[in-house]
Amino acid sequence: MPCRNLRLFARRAFALLTLAAVTPIFLSGCSGTTSTETAHSSPAGGDESGDGALPSDDEILRQIDDVLEHTYEQRRLSVGTTDNDQAAWQIIHGALAFKREFLIHDGERDVSAVDYVLAGRPMKGMDLQLGDILDPETGRRGVKTYIAGDKMGQGHTDQWMGYLSDCQLSLDEKMIVAGEEHTVADYIEQMKLDVHKNPLREYSWTLMALSAYYPSDYEWTAGDGEKWSIPKLVEIELEHDLNESPCGGTHRMTALTMVYNRHVAAGGQVEGIWKTLQERIKKCVDDARNFQNPDGSLSSNYFLRPGKSVGVDVAMGSAGHTLEFVVTALDKEQLQEPWVKRAVLDVCKVFRKSKPVPVECGALYHAAHGLVLYREKVYGPRSFANSQPAPTVADAAGE
Repeated sequence: MPCRNLRLFARRAFALLTLAAVTPIFLSGCSGTTSTETAHSSPAGGDESGDGALPSDDEILRQIDDVLEHTYEQRRLSVGTTDNDQAAWQIIHGALAFKREFLIHDGERDVSAVDYVLAGRPMKGMDLQLGDILDPETGRRGVKTYIAGDKMGQGHTDQWMGYLSDCQLSLDEKMIVAGEEHTVADYIEQMKLDVHKNPLREYSWTLMALSAYYPSDYEWTAGDGEKWSIPKLVEIELEHDLNESPCGGTHRMTALTMVYNRHVAAGGQVEGIWKTLQERIKKCVDDARNFQNPDGSLSSNYFLRPGKSVGVDVAMGSAGHTLEFVVTALDKEQLQEPWVKRAVLDVCKVFRKSKPVPVECGALYHAAHGLVLYREKVYGPRSFANSQPAPTVADAAGE
């Protein structure tokens, strides 16, 4: 079910019908590989207007905040009231972008989506269940989830905890499951116990969660009696073909880059599997740059080849996912290079074009997450839970 602009949809229905006549509205989600809706290939990294035509940093910041404010305020999701409510798959993606500030309407008022989940309140597709007994003496049990096949629940192993772990939840954060009080640690312990059961050996979200709480050399004994470790999961992830991975491999590379960044930030050496990972990250950044279209948009074929989508929806999905990875991989100075600015401006343009229409939530919130990360790294963080005007670049720098 697409995210619906509940406040504006009715009075923009005419705009919706007009746009729908020329471009598709919905995406299939995060299960595809590469786009088949591409125009002719373009010279790598081109720029029709030239670097000198780029707007000022203040104007780029204004555009970023404008689309993020609209996404945060005007695309409110709802739960627990009717069949038209949004599902957990959509809502957790919103929390990835806006963290604990992300609001949903519970039928009576707007509440934090993350707090709603932790309180164990009802949500279509949210399948947190009691897991194995972790401590026979106390009867403490883990928290278990399952893969759903209906686009309402979890689409990948450990996806919920991967995204929730990026919301700065502590291990002792309380959560209600099946009417019982648990903690995030109970969820993580069950993940570690079940790590060998991952049917596709897809550990992107597992790595996001584990690296948020443990050092990069962390190891444990899983339910199969074997030793597992974060480096082992990194090695398995690097064995996968990106072009056969969900969303062109952008999920995989974003998660791996998060783990790499945490490893380096903690003083870890870049050798062995970490050196291999560093080289993979660099190659994917280079591919994203080399396959960039002349108008600044990132390729609709991700890291595979150049291409530009004919649809606003596909453009948001591919460019947004790729931007999310690029911003995770680069530092502040690199993010101010002209090619990255052009990519950011193009994503902002896609957001503006899509304002009158429903948009698939995976595409919408991964793109928003990319812009949030860019804003934080280049200009500084901002709360979207208020209506304060965006600061200038000078204000952001404390001048």
